[in-house]
Amino acid sequence: MLGIMAKEIRGQYEPVAEIGVGAYGTVYKARDLQSGKFVALKNVRVQTNENGLPLSTVREVALLKRLEHFDHPNIVKLMDVCASTRTDRETKVTLVFEHVDQDLKTYLNKVPPPGLPLETIKNLMRQFLSGLEFLHLNCIVHRDLKPENILVTSCGQVKLADFGLARIYSCQMALTPVVVTLWYRAPEVLLQSTYATPVDIWSVGCIFAEMFRRNMIGLPSEEEWPEDVTLPRSAFSPRTLQPVEKFVPEIDATGAQLLLEMLTFNPLRRVSASQALHHAFFSEDPETRTTPETFPNTRATADEVK
Repeated sequence: MLGIMAKEIRGQYEPVAEIGVGAYGTVYKARDLQSGKFVALKNVRVQTNENGLPLSTVREVALLKRLEHFDHPNIVKLMDVCASTRTDRETKVTLVFEHVDQDLKTYLNKVPPPGLPLETIKNLMRQFLSGLEFLHLNCIVHRDLKPENILVTSCGQVKLADFGLARIYSCQMALTPVVVTLWYRAPEVLLQSTYATPVDIWSVGCIFAEMFRRNMIGLPSEEEWPEDVTLPRSAFSPRTLQPVEKFVPEIDATGAQLLLEMLTFNPLRRVSASQALHHAFFSEDPETRTTPETFPNTRATADEVK
């Protein structure tokens, strides 16, 4: 496989090793033959038609190029898009990203007992939310946040990655119901209800808890259950609501409060990325932040994002 890919982009990048295989492509570590620096190559295979590349692929590349333009420190950079060999039925596109040492899953697995210090968790979460705030303020919902898609450099810098499911959204848009890896999937997605940026916040809450331990919030009330779903609340066995501290004993009071605000069942009541960044959990170690720039004219209609 490395030989095939090297033939496609010969003269530009030299593949070194396979990093991982996902639903939307294979990722390789490679060397930029001009600069000598390492990069990450995402090899995506897409079905083609008489009009060329599918709109979804063009949209993803365009979105990533916009992110590159604003150069946010907590968003992985798209450096190049390589032309690929085309067959009658399939086009191969290679996206070239900056190479980052590891993802959050690998980073957490390396942490020795008793786990991450609270200040380190605060630092990682602040960067994580800063990148997400930037996306949301520009009408972008990631839709696949999980530790494998959050990169951590050797210097401790967090970068959001893998925008294969990301979309620019509008108020009335209809989004695909099967998104987000199951363990980080918000209730409104599981119930196939309408959703928007709060789905990302639920995923953040799951990851936040994972930095400590697993969490349980119990069955939501009848009043909170959405009306636009076919699955009734009675289909679930009720559980007694337990305090967060019982399942995440290492978390402090403000952290527990923030976690519950992220894991709020009703997405309309769920904390936003901007609100979370100003939460008391971070107030003991404040940092000067500037308001992220916004993309001009990025709102899309429902038909454009299906």
